[in-house]
Amino acid sequence: MGFRLGIVGLPNVGKSTLFNALTETQAAQAANYPFCTIEPNVGQVAVPDDRLDKIAAIAKSAKVIATQLGFVDIAGLVKGASKGEGLGNQFLGNIREVDAIVHVLRCFEDDDIQHVANKVDPLADAEVVETELMLADLESLEKRVPAAAKRATSGDKEAKVMASVLGQALELLREGKAARLTEPKDEEEARVFKQAQLLTAKPVLYVCNVAEEDAGVGNELSAKVFEKAAAEGAEAVVVSAAIEAELVGMPLEDRGEFLEALGLTESGLARVIRAGYKLLGLKTFFTAGPKEARAWTFPDGAKAPQAAGEIHSDFERGFIRAETIAFDDYIALGGESGAREAGKLRQEGKEYVVQDGDVMLFKFNV
Repeated sequence: MGFRLGIVGLPNVGKSTLFNALTETQAAQAANYPFCTIEPNVGQVAVPDDRLDKIAAIAKSAKVIATQLGFVDIAGLVKGASKGEGLGNQFLGNIREVDAIVHVLRCFEDDDIQHVANKVDPLADAEVVETELMLADLESLEKRVPAAAKRATSGDKEAKVMASVLGQALELLREGKAARLTEPKDEEEARVFKQAQLLTAKPVLYVCNVAEEDAGVGNELSAKVFEKAAAEGAEAVVVSAAIEAELVGMPLEDRGEFLEALGLTESGLARVIRAGYKLLGLKTFFTAGPKEARAWTFPDGAKAPQAAGEIHSDFERGFIRAETIAFDDYIALGGESGAREAGKLRQEGKEYVVQDGDVMLFKFNV
């Protein structure tokens, strides 16, 4: 299953610089003028996880393959996007295709970098983007909800569900609140709500782009963003896009020392990935053998057949059982044979809920 996070924000907040650093490419043209990103750039990012290296060392794997997240650098948005201003229509269309929104907010002062509003105010910037997304959703639902309510009166069950759950979302939007606060009452409403693809229903990660000296603990501007995120049930991280850009040009062996000199224990990439995983409710399981050790992403709460399907649809369709070892047991007992001898290798069936860190071997028959 591929997960994609769309990087959004006003022009010149550091979106493309962050994208370049995250994906270690120069695919996005980072330039000091609005709309330098015309087409969304997509980059796959390996998810750092030291558990994978430990598993590979024990399994003596020839290859080590990390799981990945996709980042999409989306063109900068301006006020009026919901009415087609700037690159509005394209921007809104691109957001519909991502699983979550990474909202980059400028939390640094720099007279050499133009701000479209001529002032640095991350909360005001966030409001511009949020307002445009809400207006787009509002316009959509003000057409769809009455139509669904009309069909519901004639006995259309699907329309009745739609009128109920999307009606709730419409009321929230009219109150100036995001559609993600909607509370579907059952699985059917949850399905219909998800299919509606509302822009403000997507989970949000706020990335506070700060100056180098504030990369450790942030500043007054980023503190305001964290308060906002906490109030919304969203996630927030502090990142210095300038530092991440410097890291890209360094040999891997020098990066740790560079971060340590700045008082940092990890890169911005690691923080963004971890926050993105938490936001999307993602976990990791592993497969290991002489040929390769590999990490796989799965949604929290997935059962064994679903996890098997992340590898191949045949594995899910013909699932028989999963030989499973908890990560701590795999490491402590020296791998599969040690875990088997100690009785820590479990035979799990179709109802097993996969745990983060499980090392698994699937048995299937198609």
